[in-house]
Amino acid sequence: MITKPSRLLFIAAFAAVYLLWGSTYLAIKYAIATMPPFLMAGSRFVLAGGILALAGRASATYERPTWAQWRTSAVVGALLLVGGNGLIVLAERTLPSSLAALLVASEPFWVVLLGWWWLGQARPSGRVVLGLLLGFGGVYLLVGEQLTAGGGGAQLLGVGLVLLAAFSWAAGSIYGLRAPRPRSPVLASGMQMLCGGTLLLLLGTATGEWRGLHPSQFGTAAWLGWGYLVVFGSLVAFTAYSWLLQHAPPARVATYAYVNPVVAVLLGWVLLHEALTAQMLVGAVVIVGSVVLITTQQKQV
Repeated sequence: MITKPSRLLFIAAFAAVYLLWGSTYLAIKYAIATMPPFLMAGSRFVLAGGILALAGRASATYERPTWAQWRTSAVVGALLLVGGNGLIVLAERTLPSSLAALLVASEPFWVVLLGWWWLGQARPSGRVVLGLLLGFGGVYLLVGEQLTAGGGGAQLLGVGLVLLAAFSWAAGSIYGLRAPRPRSPVLASGMQMLCGGTLLLLLGTATGEWRGLHPSQFGTAAWLGWGYLVVFGSLVAFTAYSWLLQHAPPARVATYAYVNPVVAVLLGWVLLHEALTAQMLVGAVVIVGSVVLITTQQKQV
């Protein structure tokens, strides 16, 4: 008999992807201030993936991964971590962290549409579509003022990279739902991170990031940001995300992309003394309403 996960476990998992991932935009900003982006991201995922793989190997329910499962891990790792996270890390060299979070809010659209087209899931209801539109509108209110500040080719390229990253992340999330994978979400997450992290390290090598590398010059803030990404962004939140994809509707899981900018903006206000306007507060309220619409429409699976 299969035991249904407890409500408390769902709350903890959603809290991880809502709050912890929202804080990683700021941690990435600190890390890449002095660290090369692809090597920073690759080393983060390889370390976290190795820890999770060892934990999965030591569990009582361990089953030796098949080649098909490793192939899935390579594809998902490439789409999520190289195409998704790697492009965001690269884009944040020219974009504010809160603007990157805004653009990532396009991901729920792709998750819902790909689930419908690719997996043959039910056509999105009017309520879900309304929730998606409200969510994106709320995020725009939250940090949309930054769209009119600055500009230039570098920022435009960064916008394109984040939009591509959102699609890549959605595609990897949907692909992993039906492809062969280990039963253990811990082991599955570890394998995906090992594959994706290795690809990021190879990409960093190909782009010459090892040349002139001096870790002693990174600084305390960068190392703290990197460590935070390893522990809370990868070990905790990514594993929670992988587990949620197996136990909740994709549209509901994707609502993290609407909540993350709220966290990013609030952290910028508290830690970096960035502005927090009435428009931002209205946007946060709209975002909460959109999440309610989406999550109350669909039941857990």
